[in-house]
Amino acid sequence: MNKFTLITVVIISVILFAGIWVKLNSDTKESKQPDSSAAGGKTAEMTGVLIAFFSHTGNTRNVAQQIQKETDAAIFEIQPVDSYPQDYKTCVDQAKKEINSNFKPKLKSNGENSDSYDVIFIGSPNWWSTIAPPVATFLSGSDMKGKTIIPFMTHGGTGLGNSVADIKKLCPESTVLDGLAIKASDIKKSQEKVAKWLKEISTKNSIGWR
Repeated sequence: MNKFTLITVVIISVILFAGIWVKLNSDTKESKQPDSSAAGGKTAEMTGVLIAFFSHTGNTRNVAQQIQKETDAAIFEIQPVDSYPQDYKTCVDQAKKEINSNFKPKLKSNGENSDSYDVIFIGSPNWWSTIAPPVATFLSGSDMKGKTIIPFMTHGGTGLGNSVADIKKLCPESTVLDGLAIKASDIKKSQEKVAKWLKEISTKNSIGWR
């Protein structure tokens, strides 16, 4: 083999080796990128838990955010197409009529990926001792078979009311765990109570949040 041929072989080998190294390095970097297609931008490993809630005055939203702080779960706000009146008496009267007639208001969205979660926190204000109608719409419009549902309610003194029993009626093929009720006046100082409740649920039911 003459000197020119040897140099050519060496150059070709270097080029081929460099190409293989770049390809392997690129594949390795791509494989480490998280799958952010799940709700809330969570990675694929973090899409098992969802917090779905309806909030009229902001109280239930605050508790939902406290739960998210402890669990790092995805979060979805249930919103009716037609908002409820801000006037207290008008809102209360409308809610009573809807609940008594089993009316389920149309939602802006039922959550694009809500059916893909295994554990779903369901949050609602306590309206006439049960969940608000938009929450009933959400539960009725989603496939809850085999899922674990964890209720949380905000209230003015009525606790959970009949909410847990009513959720079980709407989701007969789901496992509904013990719920949490937080009084409106206690919400700003309820983070510790929320954390304790979540720890109890996690331990008792072998559910990991993070």
